[in-house]
Amino acid sequence: MPELQINKTTTAIVVIDLQKGIAAQPTKPYPAQDVIRNAAKLVQAFRKNGMPVFLVHVAATQETMLKVESDLSFSRPVSLPPDWSEFVPEIAPVPSDVVVAKKQWGAFYGTDLELQLRRRRMDTIVLCGISTDLGVESTARFAYEYGFQQVFIEDAMSSMSAEQHNAAVSFIFRRMGRVRKTDEILKAIG
Repeated sequence: MPELQINKTTTAIVVIDLQKGIAAQPTKPYPAQDVIRNAAKLVQAFRKNGMPVFLVHVAATQETMLKVESDLSFSRPVSLPPDWSEFVPEIAPVPSDVVVAKKQWGAFYGTDLELQLRRRRMDTIVLCGISTDLGVESTARFAYEYGFQQVFIEDAMSSMSAEQHNAAVSFIFRRMGRVRKTDEILKAIG
């Protein structure tokens, strides 16, 4: 694999669903705390280099949540804790960050994420977060169709099972972009 080159003027990081209610769930192959630690390193490096940081979280209520019939679904609590959609403290937004609130898995549909990226002339996104095969993959599929270059940070994302994570990384992400580790991104942006 060639050494990764990152253009600091056209690359943004998009962090998916590192919020209290989601990060509290068990994840594999990486524990949520490892994902948060790696994502926080990346967010800090992007901020330090004046590169855009997009923090995405689910901000749905019982009324606005998708209610699709499926063979396998998530159990939905009767009421969500008040801090469920708050970002974990390690990546708490700062004034220069762009916060995107979504109501479904992907960060593009029904939000202004694409518009905000285009207005900043971003053509490449670095993606990480929880869950690899849901929020991250849904966002990645839209980004691919919109023509964004993508870099996936394999050790800054995780899922409900190692199999789900590995399937997305091995069979989907490698077809839509480049899969790298946190340290490779940090090295590429200095």
